[in-house]
Order: sequence, then structure tokens, then C-alpha cells
Amino acid sequence: MDKTRDRNAGYRRDDCIRDPDRDIRRSDRKGNAYRNNGRTAPRRSTKHHPYIDYSMIFIIIFLLAFGLVILYSASYYEASMDSGCNCDPAFYLKKQLRWLVFGFIAMALVANIKYEFYHKIWLPAFIASLVLVACCLAFDPVNGARRWIYIGSFSLQPAEIVKICTIIMMAELITRFGTALSSLRVILFVMVGPLSAALMLYFVTKNLSSAIIVLCIAIGMIFVARPDYLKFFLAAAGVIGAAGLVVYAASNSSTQDSLGFRSKRIIAWLDPEKYAKTYGYQTIQALYAIGSGGLFGKGLGKSMQKLGYIPEVQNDMIFSIICEELGIFGAVAIIAMFGLLCWRIMWIADHTKDAYGSFLVVGVFCHIAVQVVLNIAVVTNTIPNTGVTLPFISYGGSSLLFTMAEIGIVLNVAKHIQVE
Repeated sequence: MDKTRDRNAGYRRDDCIRDPDRDIRRSDRKGNAYRNNGRTAPRRSTKHHPYIDYSMIFIIIFLLAFGLVILYSASYYEASMDSGCNCDPAFYLKKQLRWLVFGFIAMALVANIKYEFYHKIWLPAFIASLVLVACCLAFDPVNGARRWIYIGSFSLQPAEIVKICTIIMMAELITRFGTALSSLRVILFVMVGPLSAALMLYFVTKNLSSAIIVLCIAIGMIFVARPDYLKFFLAAAGVIGAAGLVVYAASNSSTQDSLGFRSKRIIAWLDPEKYAKTYGYQTIQALYAIGSGGLFGKGLGKSMQKLGYIPEVQNDMIFSIICEELGIFGAVAIIAMFGLLCWRIMWIADHTKDAYGSFLVVGVFCHIAVQVVLNIAVVTNTIPNTGVTLPFISYGGSSLLFTMAEIGIVLNVAKHIQVE
């Protein structure tokens, strides 16, 4: 069977497109058969109706609604005691609702922009995102890090813009190089952008977690394009080995006072009970919440650890409150909903008409999947503590806004799917 080259990619696609002449001959035979029997051949409608994945939309709405409920449950005590929140129990809920409205608007706008448009802006958009990261240096640090840009009463985290721009850039480069990605030299060239972004995020904003997510998005997309298991296994072994050396160096340091805060998080991860009153305080309190929840939890709104024990519980540690109030059953249910969401996203990627649209959706999948895994791993002390939000649930305007925009990209790509 002949092969044809996709106009958007270096990939060769099977010539599964119907031969028009063959279809005409076939329709003529059918038409003659109907006319010979005294009947008129039925006409097939050629109008394409945009595909809408209602199951994915339902899952997202469920996660958003659940997120608002658990956010209020987790934050009302701290907000009511904080003068900075005007002692308003619904302070965080109101702000999240405002960002949720913006998120739906962004999703609707992006869902109506043809994804082919990103062919024109992928490079300027990525460069602009890095410029925004550099702009963080112009603002005062918060908790020792410059991660936000302040516009009036709004604050924006450029790291979230970098993530979505990385997805667009990687989809463009992967489809351009196609089969050439089998070469290590080409892979290293493609990784220049994500590596530059990760380094800027780490050194400018001190945001290691976002740097890791950007690299995971890029590596995940390359793996889907060229699943060379041996190369990726060797690379993963190298990364794990390097991480092991860092852990060993931190745990065997002669003086803890000379360690940076990330090294202190590592030794707290290794023995959280030993550092329960210092570096491991947040982790040990989250583990107390998980352990006290049992199978079915204490009940919605009945958490004890949110009463001033877990710092910033509405952000990265909100999964621990889910476990405490809804138990293992509730936690597994939420994980299952994220699993279903990822499955629907990958279904869309698998049924997309071209490689470029498919890799855009794969990038969104990698982002959401990696962020969910990292957040739950941090809360359960599977990996050292680092700031990663739980998509659609944790408090955070920038994260919610741009995650919804990514869902808009998925919805736009899905419109072009033809389901028989």
C-alpha cells in the first residue's frame, strides 16, 4: 500500500484515505442496482458535525465542583482567623470562583481557535513565556522566591504559561522532525527549549517543581512519538542514580545548618518523625490526616488537621484533607476520576486526524498526569516535599486558568474527530 506524507509532520501515515474514483465506481454500481429494482439510491450526508466529548466535560465539571466544596472545607478555618483574609471564611472560595469564571472563558475561547493557528505562534509564544519568567525579577520575593507577576490586585505565575507554551512548541517540533527523532542528536536539539525553560524556572523563580513538570512534559511527548524503551530506561536509570547521590549527600552532611532548604526537605522525607517540629512538620501533619481518615473518613467538614495544623492546607496539601474527611474510599474515587479524565484525553489523541493535533493533546495529558502523580506522591511522603498543586482542586488562580485553557485545546482538537 502506498504511503503519503502528512502535511503537518514528518510522519508517514497509512494511505487509509478512500480513492475517490473507486468510491464513484462503487456508488454507480449501487445506483444502477437500485434503479434496476425500481428504487432510488439513498444519499449519504457528507456534513461533518463537530465531536464533543461529553464524558470528559462531565468529569471536569465534577472535579471543579468537588474542588470548590473541599476547598471551602479545608480553608474556612484558616481564612476566618486570618486578618489578611478579612476574617472571611469564604475568602479563598470567592477568589477561586472568580478564577474559575475566567477559566471557563479561557476554555471557551481556546476551544474555538483552530489548533492549526499554533503553527504560526509557537516560537514567539515560547520566547514570550521566558521573558515573563525573567520579569519576575522586577517584583519583591514572597517566602524567598520570585514566582509571580503582579498586575493591580491580580497575581500571575509565569510558570503556568511556560507549561502550555512548552506543549505547543514540542508538538510543533515533534511533527516537524518525525522519524528523525530516532537520532539522539535530534532529541537533544528538541530538548534545548524545555531545558532552557526549566533552568530559568529553577534559577529565576526558585521553582524546582515547575521545572520538573516542564521536563516531564517534553520527555513524555518524545516518548509517545518514539517509544525507544532501552534509551528511556537508561536515561531514567541515570536520573534515578543522580537523585540517589543527592539524597545520600544530603543525608550524610556533617552539619544541617549548612544545608539549603531543599536538602532539609530531603532529610525530612527520609525521617519525618525525627524532624516533626522543623523541616518535616507539614509532611507529618499531612500523614496524620491521612491516617486518621480511615476507610470512609470523618465526614465532610470534620477534619481536625485543617484547624491550624497543616500550613497552607488549601494549596499543595489539600489531598490530605480529602483523605481525612472522605477516607481511602474518597481518595481512590478522586484518583479514579483523574484516571478517567486522562483516558478520555488519550482517546481523543488516538482518534485525531493528524499528528500535530494528536501531540497537542498528548502534551495536555502529560501535564495533568504528571502533576496529579507528583502532588499525591508529595502528600503521601513518597517523594520529598515540593510545591505542586492538584489540578482543578487546589487553590491557585494561575494554575486553574491555564489548565482550563489546555482543556480548551483538547476540545478544539476533538471537534475534528469523525466518529462513525
